Amino acid sequence: MSISSLSTTIPASKLSSSSATSAPSSSSFLFRLPIKRFSSLSLNASPSKPPRISASMEAGIGVMATKLGMMSYFDTTGAVIPVTVVGFREGNIVTQVKTEATDGYDAVQVGYRRVRDRKLTKPEMGHLEKSGIIPLRHLQEFRLQKIEGFEPNQRLKVEELFKEGDLVDVSGTTIGKGFQGGIKRHNFKRGLMTHGSKSHRQLGSIGAGTTPGRVYPGKKMPGRMGGTKTKIRKLKIMKIDTELNVVMVKGAVPGKPGNLLRITPAKIVGKNIPKS
Repeated sequence: MSISSLSTTIPASKLSSSSATSAPSSSSFLFRLPIKRFSSLSLNASPSKPPRISASMEAGIGVMATKLGMMSYFDTTGAVIPVTVVGFREGNIVTQVKTEATDGYDAVQVGYRRVRDRKLTKPEMGHLEKSGIIPLRHLQEFRLQKIEGFEPNQRLKVEELFKEGDLVDVSGTTIGKGFQGGIKRHNFKRGLMTHGSKSHRQLGSIGAGTTPGRVYPGKKMPGRMGGTKTKIRKLKIMKIDTELNVVMVKGAVPGKPGNLLRITPAKIVGKNIPKS
C-alpha cells in the first residue's frame, strides 16, 4: 500500500490540525513503516552476477569408445587377467573449443561415430558444418583446466593420449534389468523355504504403523534396476593395439557389447587435479 493511498483514509480534520507539523509527522510516519518495504530502493544494490557453470573437472582430455566384449589376457609373467576389449569407430574429433570469454567455462567438445547426414537434425548438422566436420552421432564435453593446443576438426588419437599401464576412468550406461525385487536389487536375505514360513522372498516390514506412520524416503524396496550412468574408476590399461584399433582395459566396464563408453584419465588428487 502506497503513502498516497494511506492519506486518503485519514480524516480531513486530522490533516488540517497536523498541517503545521507536516514535516516531522511525515518523517515519523515513514519511520513507522516496515523497513522491508524500502529494501528494494537501496542505492548501493550491486547488480546480480550471472550464474557460474559448475561441473566436474577432468584430469585430461578423454575419448569415446565402443564396448566390444571381454576376454582373458596373459601378461608377461603368465598370469591370466580378465580384460574388456574397447574398440574405436571413426570419430573422436574436436567439434568445438569453449572458453571462459565466450561460454563462461573452458571445455573441449568431442564428436564420435560417423553417421549419414539424414540421421541428424538440421541444427546438429549446422553445428558441425560450421567447422567443416563430418556428421557425428555423439557429442560430449570435457572440462579442462587448460585448453591450449586444441582446435576444431582436430583428431584425437588414443595411442597419443594414453599408454599401457595408465589408469583411466570408464563411464557408461549399465545393463537395464527392469523391475526387480529386493533380493536381486539390494542383496536382501530371503526367508525360510520350509513349510510354515510365510516370508520367502517378500520384502517384509517397511516401517512402523503409528510412529512415524509413513515410509522414509530412500527406503530400499523393489523397483527399476540398472539402466543408469555409472563410472568405474582407476582401471588399468593392459594393452593398446594400433593395428586392430582396440584397447584392453583390466576388469569390467558398464554396459553390454555395443554400448558407448567415455574414457578419461583417472583422477588422482594432488597428482593430476588440485587438492582444492
